[in-house]
This record gives sequence, structure tokens and C-alpha cells, in this order.
Amino acid sequence: MESIIQIFVSGLTLGAMYAVGTVSLSLLWGAVNVLNMAHGALLVIGGYASWYTATRLGIPPFLGYFSAALVSATMAVLMYLLILRWLKGRRGADVLIIVATFAIAMILENVVLNVFGGYAVAQPAKLSGGVYISSVFVPAQNILIMVLALVLMALLALILQRTALGRSIRAVAQNSQAAVLMGIKVQHTYIAVYAIAGAFAGFSGVLWSSISTLSPTMGFDPMLKAFVICVAAGLGQIGGALAVAILLGLAEAAIQYYVGVRFALPFLLLAVVALLIVRPQGLFGIHGKARQ
Repeated sequence: MESIIQIFVSGLTLGAMYAVGTVSLSLLWGAVNVLNMAHGALLVIGGYASWYTATRLGIPPFLGYFSAALVSATMAVLMYLLILRWLKGRRGADVLIIVATFAIAMILENVVLNVFGGYAVAQPAKLSGGVYISSVFVPAQNILIMVLALVLMALLALILQRTALGRSIRAVAQNSQAAVLMGIKVQHTYIAVYAIAGAFAGFSGVLWSSISTLSPTMGFDPMLKAFVICVAAGLGQIGGALAVAILLGLAEAAIQYYVGVRFALPFLLLAVVALLIVRPQGLFGIHGKARQ
């Protein structure tokens, strides 16, 4: 029973972090049709924004979540306004955007490295202590991560389903040309999508660094797993990505517990490859769906 509780808690914690980190990629693909290779860099910038406001500006550590969201959202919007919007619509735009965002990621990572140094630091925005479930100790930070993930997912669902912005995002995702004819300001919607995606990446950076350490290269592993989850769920399937994130988190925790940490990622990649052989569109993707 103790091992089951431990796997369950660890799996839900991992799944919650994966879910928050995956939303930005899935939302951008679903609404803007863009694969953002700078996702990991935005995550790192959010983590350092939280760390800087707490350690250098003296702001209470947990307000760092909001500074991380604000800084990463601002960087994402600037990235779109200054570079990506000029590439979208050109011939071979998909490849150009992938290359451009990869270059942006390299630039941002080197900027962070030169400004903050290469040594890992501890994230101040974390809780100490915890509770016992049976004889298993559950850190308070793990509970906070799960609660914050639920709040963020509920907030995103509320925005997408109950607001005018959400209706605009869903309309643009279905058919951007028809959305223009209906009077929707597509460029404004794109900016809002980049801001939301950037904010989620910033939150994800704080969550990841709160249970490990903060460093300029910490964004690679979360970005890789976010891409794996997006592909497994089906690109643009936000709800499916959340479900797959939880499933992969639980699976990874079980593999780490029973087999070993080093086997978790290879096993998950193998499982995703097997899934794509059977369902190339992903677990929740729609076969033959065309993007406009």
C-alpha cells in the first residue's frame, strides 16, 4: 500500500507539472499552428524571474509565480511581434518558425547563462514540511504543485469556454480565414494566445525548479516531455494533452519505482512510438483533420 501511495503521489505531481508545461505548446499549435522550440527557454526565464524578484528585489517568494508568468508572457508576445508574425504566411513558414524559435531559444539560454551564471540555484518559491498519508511522507510542495495545476487548468477552461477571448481563440483555431470574415481580430487573438502560452511556461518554470534546482539548461527535459505529450495526445488537443500528461506522469513514477530512473524516459518514448504506429494522429487527434 505504501508503494502504491508513493507512486500515486509522485505520478500526480509529475503529471501536474507536465500538464502545465504542455498547455503552452498545445495551445499554440491548436490556435496558431506553431511549434514553439523556445518553450524551454521561456520556462527557464520564468524560473529566474521568480528567483530574482525574491532574492534581489525582496518581494515575497510566492509572488514570484506572478512575476514569472508576467515576464515569460511578455517575452512570448515580443517574440511573436518582432519575429514570428513576419514569418507566418510565407512559403515554408512552418520550417522557418521552427528554426527561428530554436535560434531564439539558444540566444535566450546564453543570455541567462551570462547574466546569472551557470551554477544551479535553489528556487525560493516553495513550501517546506508536508503531511503523512499512512506512513508515506508527502511534501507540501508536491501538494501545492497539484493544487496550482488544477487552478490553472480550471482557469484556462473558463477562459476558453466562457469568455469572448475564448470564443475568438476557438474560432481562429477552427478556421482563421472564416474568423476574419466574422469580424474577429485575428492578430489580437494571436497575441493573447502567445501571452497565455508564455504565462503557463513561466508558471511551469517555477514548478519545475521548486522540486529540483534552477539552471540555464533546465528547460530541455520539460520541453522534450511536453513535445512527447503533445504528439502522443495529438497536436492541438489541449484536453487530450492534459489526460496524457497525467497518464505519463503515473507511468513514469511506476517505472522509476520498480525498474529505475534511467529507464523511465526510454520506455515512455518507446510507448509513444508504438502509439504513433497504431494512431499516427495521436491518441485524441482526429484523422484527416485539415488546418486552415
